[in-house]
Amino acid sequence: MPTHLLRDLERLKKEILTVGSLVEEATNKAILALVDRRTELAEEVREGDRLVDEREVQVEEECMKILALHQPVAADLRFVVAMLKVNNDLERVGDLADNIAARALSLAAGEPLSVPPEIVDMSAKVQAMLRDSLNAVVGRDIDLARKVLHDDEAVDELHAHIFVILEERMRAHPERISQEIQLLSVSRYLERIADLATNIAEDVVFMVDGEVVRHRSW
Repeated sequence: MPTHLLRDLERLKKEILTVGSLVEEATNKAILALVDRRTELAEEVREGDRLVDEREVQVEEECMKILALHQPVAADLRFVVAMLKVNNDLERVGDLADNIAARALSLAAGEPLSVPPEIVDMSAKVQAMLRDSLNAVVGRDIDLARKVLHDDEAVDELHAHIFVILEERMRAHPERISQEIQLLSVSRYLERIADLATNIAEDVVFMVDGEVVRHRSW
């Protein structure tokens, strides 16, 4: 592999990891803000979303530069294509973390409302999936990537269960419907983050093996 290409691929990997770290931190803070009613954390997430967007643009430009200058093939080409997809998915995770932070601020401004333990459990599973998907990128770990693919089903089941729980809470306390709907939105955002972590894991499988695994059931 030419030295200049190797250097640029390593720089691209570092830039992706920077975006990943920002997004993972934002997700963790948004969840803490929701569960513990810590508005300062929610504000930090909202203020930091612009930085994630800026980094996403930088990574995309770096990918395009590598494609134009080096015209990589085989494994190197798969790596750059995968990083383009991962970069886009991470930016979307950042947007969803921002959405959770916005819901946390809205809920904190109202009467105290207990967050169902199922949402806390779902949050932990989603955070683990996001962390595992990023670790799979770093280590080109196809086994860890496949674990993420399998974990997505448990999150989908939790989301469906949370819908039932919140529906029952709304029937019992119609005066809290607006707040419960916001919690339902949070559950939906978490489910979408899990889907994006799954996308990243699929990109790792493609990057390492050249196998396209999207739209398969696991």
